[in-house]
Amino acid sequence: MCVHTCVGLIAFFHPSLCRMILLNYLARKRTESGMVAGITISVAWDAQKSSESMEEPLNRLLFNKHLTRGLCRTVTRHRKILEKVVDIDYVLKARTIREFDERFTSLLFGYKSCIDYYRDASPGSKLPHTAVPILCLNASDDPFSPQHAFPVSIVQSLPHVALLLTAHGGHIAFLQGLFPRGESYIERLFGQFVRAMTNSSHGGHFLSVKSSSI
Repeated sequence: MCVHTCVGLIAFFHPSLCRMILLNYLARKRTESGMVAGITISVAWDAQKSSESMEEPLNRLLFNKHLTRGLCRTVTRHRKILEKVVDIDYVLKARTIREFDERFTSLLFGYKSCIDYYRDASPGSKLPHTAVPILCLNASDDPFSPQHAFPVSIVQSLPHVALLLTAHGGHIAFLQGLFPRGESYIERLFGQFVRAMTNSSHGGHFLSVKSSSI
C-alpha cells in the first residue's frame, strides 16, 4: 500500500513477502525509488534463519506443515502450467517450506539452490544501500523472524533507518489489552510515522535512538 502525502509517496507493506520486496526495492533504487519513506511490519530479515526457526519442533507443528500444504495445493491448482518447468510430483512431496523453496520457488526464479534464493531475498544486509527514511517494527517472539536475525548493529549505523522492537506482538499481530478493540498499535504507529514524515524538517533522519525495545 502506498499513501499519498503532501511530500510524496510513503510505502507501507503488510503481507509478509511484500515487506522483503519493499526493502530490497528501496536498496536497489536508492534515491530513485519514487518513495519519500517506508514502513514495514514483521520483516523476515534473514530468510535462512527464518527457515531454521520455522523448523523448530513447535513452529513446525503449528505453522510449517500447514503453510507447506497450502503452497502445495496452490501448485496443484496450476499443475498444467507449472509442470512445464518443474517436477510437480517431486514438489508435492515437500514437507517443509524450505523443501518447497528448494524444489519449486528457487528453480522457478532461476536460482541454483534455495541457499542462493534465500541470500538474495534477505533484506537485512542491504539496508546500508537504502536512502529514504524507513521504520521497521518487529516483535521478539515472532516465529517467522527470529530475534537473532534482527540487523541491530547495521541499523545503529544508519541515521535514516529505525528498528522498533517489542517484547511481544508475534507475526503482524501487535494486539494490546485483554480484549483488543478500536485502533490497533500498528495503525497508531503508522499514523504517527506518516505525520512525522509529512512534517519532517530534519532531512529524513531519525533524531532518537535507532533501535529500542518497548
